[in-house]
Amino acid sequence: MDKQQAFVLWFDEIGIEDVPLVGGKNASLGEMYRNLMAKGVPVPGGFAVTARGYRHLLDSSGAMDRIRGILQGLDTHDMDNLMERGSRIRSLIRGLEFPADLQGAIAEAYRKLEAQYGQGVDVAVRSSATAEDLPDASFAGQQETYLNIRGVEDLLDACQRCFASLFTNRAISYRQDKGFDHFSIALSIAVQKMVRSDLSASGVMFSIDTETGFRDAVFLTGAWGLGENVVQGAVNPDEWYVFKPTLRQGFKPIIMKRVGGKAIKMIYTTDAKAPTKNVAVPEEDRRRLVLSDDEVVALARMACTIEEHYSAIRGQFTPMDIEWAKDGQTGELFIVQARPETVHSLKDRATLKKYVLMEKGEVLVQGQSVGELIGQGPVQVIKSASMIHAFRKGEVLVTDMTDPDWEPIMKIASAIVTNRGGRTCHAAIVSRELGIPCIVGTGNATTRLNQGADVTVDCSEGSVGTVYRGLLPFEVQETNLKALPKPKTKIMMNLASPEQAFEKSFIPNEGVGLAREEFIISSYIKIHPLALLNYETLPDEILKRAIADMTSGYADKAEYFVDKLAEGVGMLAAAFYPKQVIVRLSDFKSNEYANLIGGRLFEPDEENPMIGWRGASRYYSDGYREAFGLECRAMKKIREDMGLTNVEIMIPFPRTVEEAKKVIETMAGYGLRQGENGLKVIGMCEIPSNVILAEEFLEVFDGFSIGTNDLTQLILGVDRDSSLVAHVYDERNPAVKKFVRQVIEVAVKKGKYIGICGQAPSDYPEFAEFVVECGIGSMSLNPDTVIKTTLIVAELEKRLGIS
Repeated sequence: MDKQQAFVLWFDEIGIEDVPLVGGKNASLGEMYRNLMAKGVPVPGGFAVTARGYRHLLDSSGAMDRIRGILQGLDTHDMDNLMERGSRIRSLIRGLEFPADLQGAIAEAYRKLEAQYGQGVDVAVRSSATAEDLPDASFAGQQETYLNIRGVEDLLDACQRCFASLFTNRAISYRQDKGFDHFSIALSIAVQKMVRSDLSASGVMFSIDTETGFRDAVFLTGAWGLGENVVQGAVNPDEWYVFKPTLRQGFKPIIMKRVGGKAIKMIYTTDAKAPTKNVAVPEEDRRRLVLSDDEVVALARMACTIEEHYSAIRGQFTPMDIEWAKDGQTGELFIVQARPETVHSLKDRATLKKYVLMEKGEVLVQGQSVGELIGQGPVQVIKSASMIHAFRKGEVLVTDMTDPDWEPIMKIASAIVTNRGGRTCHAAIVSRELGIPCIVGTGNATTRLNQGADVTVDCSEGSVGTVYRGLLPFEVQETNLKALPKPKTKIMMNLASPEQAFEKSFIPNEGVGLAREEFIISSYIKIHPLALLNYETLPDEILKRAIADMTSGYADKAEYFVDKLAEGVGMLAAAFYPKQVIVRLSDFKSNEYANLIGGRLFEPDEENPMIGWRGASRYYSDGYREAFGLECRAMKKIREDMGLTNVEIMIPFPRTVEEAKKVIETMAGYGLRQGENGLKVIGMCEIPSNVILAEEFLEVFDGFSIGTNDLTQLILGVDRDSSLVAHVYDERNPAVKKFVRQVIEVAVKKGKYIGICGQAPSDYPEFAEFVVECGIGSMSLNPDTVIKTTLIVAELEKRLGIS
């Protein structure tokens, strides 16, 4: 068969080499259908109406010359000009008569599908441009898709509308701006058996983190019903992260899962003219995830298989943008599209570029941030397509959700803010490609942001994006990472927020010397562990309802604590894997524990909680041991279920050697055994007794991490929270430095790990120099001081002859 002359080619007849014949989408579908089905990547069957069919339609009717005439004088920056010419071309193509041979070929192919799947088989009709899904340009979403199409007549009509959509306003504008010739690109069409996700769920996944470009995670989103709502941003979907390296080792490393709003879903109708519709999702379905853990892991494995295949074809790392669907009749998972990711795969990682907001202002709205940029300008609220003529360059586009036809104005926006959508929706995808800050899923931006008001859109501080009132000052910091030296002293990081982990991992580092649990517990879990363990006997019904609402889906409320802590710490561990990540177990004071939901029922009222019931003393006590067990179970889950064995444990505030031993024994009682599978247990050195008895403590612990904050407080007898004696508190005091030098010498002599994770090296470069001279093995710093301190330490080591 001569593929060049065919009007129809089946998926098993085409591959990635056939982009000129069947476009990017079809070529990719054929590639997966032929090569990956046997590797566990199910792809629904179907056929491609070839680009030759499109050219035959236009050539046989003489339409090509008329289209050229309409495009004469095109100005894509004049919205009226663009819209008028685009409309005329689409009307022209939709009015053409299909040649009999093309019509016959499509009808015959559909009948073959009917023979396989039944009369009136439902198909998806998707556009596939011959320049689509290139590794360095994304044409995705510029042409139309039609779902639940049945019968030859409706299929031919959908094909004609697809052909016309090669000249949507957004497609014309994109080609013009990217320098693509309108007539060198043709349109093919994918006709694919529908997956009945209208009865279940569907979504999008990337084999790379969409915001930071972190390579080792699959980012997966999903919502009830057909997938168009996720792609368009009409719903806030569920989200998951899966860690690829340990997934490939056979583990189930779901390091994050978040329930989205999922307010509506797209389902089938029986109306051929409107074959799909949106309906409200019942409240109980909104509150639960659309996929089980096993299904998430299965999809992530498919993403890895697809990525590996395309990377092998191209001879370089090729992260993928993939659409999936679950059949509600059979329960099967399918891949319905895959294309190369085109933003982070092209990003230069030799330079670290950081946007920094110099001051904060009044918060107007918050949502999910897209990218790591800052933008600002006057607000322009666009509530419908009829208003886009009013948009001007440099304004902040504020809308409910973006429409693909708005791309010509999106590219001139200083920032984009939407009410609805998740991080794989249309607004997010386009803003990433354009390099524009974007916040999606705010819920109320169109009512909270005033027309014409100056605002600053900040996406620079992790996954939460913030819109501030006014034009706030910011700067862009750039560091050439190739020129950064690597000192012998390990430069590690202090980190607490899982949402910042992927981004911070790009700063040159040797791991995490202090990962704090407290932020995860207070910001993500929010509930006192004993309130969860004793949920059934809680005396307060209002409190019980609040906890039940937050832990929806958990019959055993304690599992909520274990899962959320494991996910939060898992994100930190995955971001820096396989480097060492030292996790300090919870070190709230009793007054801080009391502020957690339900905490006041279980916490004492202490006069001086700073030196009261905290750290190690809690873990083995009758009043807290069971709650400590939940922490142990979470760490065990991270290491054994997720495979993140780079996690090490740090015990805070161990007052005596006997206490240190009791904690080790208590951990073992919950299955977390020192030395098992390489588990190391580090002690915080933050009490004078830790230094005085360093020899003895280091017989119990695998090392020490010096916490200068508490150590300084206790050596100098200063309450570091008291402003009255704040002038006395100074880590550089000779007494403090004497103790620090002493414990470093003991640890080095015993060949044990010795690091420092207190504030002093971050705040005072001279203190960093001091501990290097003492022989410190590592120092863990706040992320914003890592590069500066690395340079200082490298220069000092050079002077001292350390290599």
